[in-house]
Parts: sequence; structure tokens; C-alpha cells
Amino acid sequence: MSRLIVTGGNRLKGEIAVEGSKNAVLPVLAAAILNGGESVIKNCPRLRDVEVMIEILKTIGCKAKMEGDVITINSSVVSETLIPVDLAAEMRSSIIFMGPMLARCGKVTISYPGGWHRTV
Repeated sequence: MSRLIVTGGNRLKGEIAVEGSKNAVLPVLAAAILNGGESVIKNCPRLRDVEVMIEILKTIGCKAKMEGDVITINSSVVSETLIPVDLAAEMRSSIIFMGPMLARCGKVTISYPGGWHRTV
């Protein structure tokens, strides 16, 4: 469809389903570290990047699981500040863990997109 024509005078009603977005859910998953408790995120797409983010969360000490399109994260325990190179190398957006990890733990070791480490 190249255009949308709206004719006034008629009341609109109904519902639409909005698809989950990888670009929306990845920052929310990283931000769940800041909560220090349980976060429930609904309407998440089942994509490899989302699965990698869940694995990173588990590696740093969080409990995380995906059931259908719902991800539940318990970030009450963050016991590790190293984001594993093998997981971080799978997706460029793993860098979004830097802010929440610094805010929560005061330090983070994460690889650059090229694969080498930097401790901040």
C-alpha cells in the first residue's frame, strides 16, 4: 500500500497486535540488570540475539528464562562483571550491557566488537 486515506466522521474502534521488536527488547533485557529483582518482559521475538542476551544474563549470575514470547529475569544476584567474549562476539549489540553493569556493579569487562577486551 503506497498511501493511507482517512475519511473523517467515523468513530474508529478495534484492536491490533503489535509485533515484538528485537531493537526494542535488547535494551530492555540489559536494563533488567538495574532492577535488582524480577522483570517480566512480554511480546519478545524468539531470535538468536535475544537468546544470546539471555545467556549473557545467566553468565553474570541472573536467572532468566523464555517461555513462549515472555522472558522472566531475576537480577537479584549479579556475581560476575565479565561478559564472555564468545557470547559478546555473536552480536554487536552486546555493548549495551556496559551502562547497566557499570551502574549496578561499578565495573565491567567486555570485548570490543572486534573481539578484544576492555575493563572499564
